[in-house]
Amino acid sequence: MINVFYVAASLAALIYVFYLPQKIFLGPEKTRASFLRERKDAVYENLRDLNFEYKAGKVPDADYHSLKSSLQDEAATLLAEIARLESKAASAPRRTRG
Repeated sequence: MINVFYVAASLAALIYVFYLPQKIFLGPEKTRASFLRERKDAVYENLRDLNFEYKAGKVPDADYHSLKSSLQDEAATLLAEIARLESKAASAPRRTRG
């Protein structure tokens, strides 16, 4: 009788753990534009940190200028792609329900 209980409890635990109901909230859908905005924020934060570390004397001049240049290039690339996606979305015809 106890073995049946353990089997039933194990089966219930497995169903509970591995059963995926049809309506799972996975959060908002991540778009390319939202990913790029998050990456842009991270690059800006890295630039702020780099400037702080440089002013504190923890980063040599050559490294500072090299890192700053690469982060600024990445930020410019991200901003250009964000602008391209936003202009593409703005020019796309809106669908109306009818």
